[in-house]
Amino acid sequence: MNEVRTRFAPSPTGYLHIGGLRTALYAYLFAKKHGGKFILRIEDTDLERYVDGSVEIIYRTLKNSGLVYDEGPDVGGAFGPYVQSERKAIYLDYARKLVESGDAYVCFCTKERLEKMREQGATKYDKHCLALPKDEVRRRIEAGEPYVIRQNIPETGVSTYRDLVFGEIAVENKELEDNILIKSDGMPTYNFANVIDDHLMGITHVIRGTEYLSSTPKYNLLYRALGWEIPQYLHLQPIMKDASRKLSKRYGDASYEDFVAKGYLPEAIVNYIALLGWSPKSTQEKLSLAELVELFSVEGISKSCSIFDEEKMRWLNGLYVKELPPETYLRLAAPRLDQTSAKGLDYPFLCSLLQGRTEIFSQIPELVAFLDEWEGFDLSLFDHKKNKTDRTVAKALLPEIVAALRANRDPDALYGELCETAAKLGVKSGALFWVMRIALTGAATTPGGATDMVKLFGKEKSIDRLEAVAERL
Repeated sequence: MNEVRTRFAPSPTGYLHIGGLRTALYAYLFAKKHGGKFILRIEDTDLERYVDGSVEIIYRTLKNSGLVYDEGPDVGGAFGPYVQSERKAIYLDYARKLVESGDAYVCFCTKERLEKMREQGATKYDKHCLALPKDEVRRRIEAGEPYVIRQNIPETGVSTYRDLVFGEIAVENKELEDNILIKSDGMPTYNFANVIDDHLMGITHVIRGTEYLSSTPKYNLLYRALGWEIPQYLHLQPIMKDASRKLSKRYGDASYEDFVAKGYLPEAIVNYIALLGWSPKSTQEKLSLAELVELFSVEGISKSCSIFDEEKMRWLNGLYVKELPPETYLRLAAPRLDQTSAKGLDYPFLCSLLQGRTEIFSQIPELVAFLDEWEGFDLSLFDHKKNKTDRTVAKALLPEIVAALRANRDPDALYGELCETAAKLGVKSGALFWVMRIALTGAATTPGGATDMVKLFGKEKSIDRLEAVAERL
């Protein structure tokens, strides 16, 4: 087998959609699984849809997600340029060869004629310009008349090919339209440029969405007309927003960078989207990129659509967050803590309380919201049936808690000392710690227990808070 070469060929029309990133991921995994090369090519022939900054987003997303390409516009390679707009002359040369062989022809039909055809019920172009004499074609081109070059599709017969996911695909040629290969501005269409580039760049396996399943026979006719070997194909079902709608940037669905901004880790995003349309033979769901490469197989690719479940991705991200080194968690959490009332507190200790409770980093303001709840909190929070506490119990316990805290000399021994205090007072330790935590934070839930809050606020501030609440009771 020749060296496996796959490509990701996005159009720079905005952010990199999750579905596009999955296509890139599968192309990367397939290439690396077989010891091959993964190539990035920018398909920017549709100048009207070009969005400034999109190319940089593509570079940044692929590198940030770990999908390092072996060849591409910004890293070079032996088959460049890797940007289609820089390859314009190449496409024109091959289009002319196809015209000479009769596999393509020059078309002068105006937009008005094409629109009239559609109004009259035509579903495809009628080959009106196919029979134009060569002399007339040359004369009209020399006169500056606008034209396109169209593929000459046979009107009879069936075109077939084998897809590695869907098996044998057959399309009757009469269903295929004579697509435009070269537009009136001299730029190639996607339908033409991708064939030329895939061949010239040695692409062995083309991985893309199922929207190209029925049009692939047209590409194969071009390969045969030029005497080239046809690559192997893997078509992927779309990722769905729900049972009836595709996940699409057209509808504002989140991009990779949107999820990173929300506090998802790149490795978790990649892990999750790998499972949207592919399953490993094992039941393991948390998989590193290296493990994905090792386990990836065409047999695991689904013929059914996958529904994007952000809650599932959030859960998976939480597994990754919990395994982060504490210093990494602190680095990622600190910018978000800086925007809350936690600023100025002991971040390393606070992060040790937060890490196990964090699924995505945008949760952090919510997790530390208790820091803003103490001032004037509702005293009914002391009422707790299970702990058998209320304001009267709190009023009796708080002075004892303050006394124990003042007497404490070893912070690590505080929990045990307070348990002894509870025993001496004849109350359950759960009741004492409930009262203490409510008085310290004004919140029913906190990341960490009452003694953790003492360590977070410091002994003196904690005593001040406990005494202030006692005065309110």
